[in-house]
Amino acid sequence: MSTLRNRTTVLAAATTAVLALALTACGGDDSGTKSAGPASDAAAAAASTDATDATTTGTAKTGGAGQNTGATKTGTSKTGTSNGSARTGGDTSDSYAYKHPCKSGDLSVRVYPREGSATQQVIEVNNVGANSCGLSYFPRVSLGAAKASDHSSDIRPTVPGGLGGAPAYPVKPKTAAIAVIDLNPSGANGLTWIDEMNVLADGDHMPNAETQNFELGPDVKVRDPKLGLYRSTVAEAVSSMKQAGTS
Repeated sequence: MSTLRNRTTVLAAATTAVLALALTACGGDDSGTKSAGPASDAAAAAASTDATDATTTGTAKTGGAGQNTGATKTGTSKTGTSNGSARTGGDTSDSYAYKHPCKSGDLSVRVYPREGSATQQVIEVNNVGANSCGLSYFPRVSLGAAKASDHSSDIRPTVPGGLGGAPAYPVKPKTAAIAVIDLNPSGANGLTWIDEMNVLADGDHMPNAETQNFELGPDVKVRDPKLGLYRSTVAEAVSSMKQAGTS
């Protein structure tokens, strides 16, 4: 009996030891599981942070590129507009015109009766070139017979006196310089053999060979003609013409 009791005690002790080991093993697994949980959460948080950083970085790059693109377009637009204007329209400043006399090849000259007047003619000089250019203060005009071999007797109109100021009359591209001549301001009887007007757009810089001739038509009577300065409108040119012969 004593031997049997001892065996029972030993067996119980062994069982207790085995149960303790089993519990320890279970506790180790539980501890491992708990440790794995936070590790997984940390990895997920790190991945989330990386993703957020990547997204933020991408957004910043995209925004930066957008801003740079906008700035580049604005700069290019300004440069393009400035250069395009210069190439297309040329130099249209008065200061440029003062230093560059008009050339005959860049001008178109017309002569026609002024509407509402029986004795006045409009001389219209159009700049068809790309740049502004300068003309003398008034065109050089003479009146004579188209078939005459000697033009020494041609009539020259009087012009306004007291001239001074800018070195030339500036004409921008696609605009006109206008002068008005009155062939017979008083309307009295005049010379009837005159049938032609000779016009040199710039008497200060152009040679006589570039003079253009315009037929006046029949029944023209010329007496004490008056010529005004170049102006931008017919009305202003008429006012200037009325000052001819005065200082």
